[in-house]
Amino acid sequence: MNDLKRPASVGISGYASVFAKPDLSGDRVMRGAFAASLLTLGGRPLPMLFGHETVEPIGIWDRVFEDGKGLFVSGRIFTGTARADRIARLVTQGALSGLSIGYRVRRNRARVPTGRDLIELDLWEVSIVAFPMLRDARLTVTQSPPTALLPQKETV
Repeated sequence: MNDLKRPASVGISGYASVFAKPDLSGDRVMRGAFAASLLTLGGRPLPMLFGHETVEPIGIWDRVFEDGKGLFVSGRIFTGTARADRIARLVTQGALSGLSIGYRVRRNRARVPTGRDLIELDLWEVSIVAFPMLRDARLTVTQSPPTALLPQKETV
C-alpha cells in the first residue's frame, strides 16, 4: 500500500473523568477540579498514553475541557508504528475503551469511611486503558478503522 494514502491518525473522544462519581478507590473528582490546570495548558495538546506509560506516547488530546458531566477529551492516536497500530485497532474494534487520568492532587477533602473529594488537580496526561478506575471514564466515539489497520484478506 502506498504510504501517502495511509491515514496518519485515528480520532477518538470520550470522558476521561465524570464528576462526583466514586472510582474503585472511593475518590470522586469534583466539578471545577481541572479548571486551573486547563488554564495553565493554554490550549496546548495533552499527551495521550497507553496505560500511563510515559516512555512512548501514542498520540495527543487536541481538545480537553470540562462540561457539566466531566472532563471531555478528543484527540488522535498517531498510527505508523506496530504498537500504535495495534492500540488503534483494539480501540476501533471496541476491545479497549477505558480512559484514565494522570494527575497530581493540589486540594482534596477526606470522606468517611473511605475516599476523597478531589477539589483541584494538576492534569498531566490521559491514558487509554483496559480497566479504568472510574468505570464511567470511557471512549464514546472512535473513527472508523483505517483500511491499513484492518486484517487483509488473502488472495488466492
